[in-house]
Amino acid sequence: METIQFILENLGLLGAKTLEHVLLVSVAVGIAVLTGVPTGIAITQNERAAKFVLYIASIVMTIPSIALFGFMIPILSRIGQGIGYLPAVIAVMLYSQLPIIRNTYTAINNVDPALREAARGLGMTPMQRLRRVEIPLAIPVIMAGVRTAVVMNIGIMAIAAYIGAGGLGTFISRGISQTDPRQLIAGALAVSLLAIFVDFFLARLQHWLTPIGIRR
Repeated sequence: METIQFILENLGLLGAKTLEHVLLVSVAVGIAVLTGVPTGIAITQNERAAKFVLYIASIVMTIPSIALFGFMIPILSRIGQGIGYLPAVIAVMLYSQLPIIRNTYTAINNVDPALREAARGLGMTPMQRLRRVEIPLAIPVIMAGVRTAVVMNIGIMAIAAYIGAGGLGTFISRGISQTDPRQLIAGALAVSLLAIFVDFFLARLQHWLTPIGIRR
């Protein structure tokens, strides 16, 4: 009951922190999509480059988030951004690369060769084939990678509260430091519900972006 009362008394603050959390994750994953999708497409042309890029992205995923945040503090401190917004966005952007690059690479590679030949027979240039045939067919798998990155990083962004990034992790960090289970539960519950809602929204977006002919 105390936790419910705390949530009701702090709905405004929870809403503000939720919006802050969403903006942080959106910027980070947005940058990851703008860099990861072209990278995933580019490495389909070279298997050695693909193995190298995916290997590096996999290594980044093995680094504990709190360690990555800590590693960036002395580096970004040189430009006065050691803690706060910038290191949080950079870290989450790096964590988003693997699922986005890997899914893009896999999706483009698995396009039916017969469809490529048909597009080539129609006189399409490589760029036209990519834009009109390969990417539309790859969208479901690419979006699955984006969904994975977003849901995963909603949780990781909560840890960024320890470096002053804000968001819903503020309740969790305060709950731990002040031994206040109300804040801890409220923050954890808000993060979980946000992840569920965003995943549902992205699933609908994935369905809408998928060409009608290949929708299930």
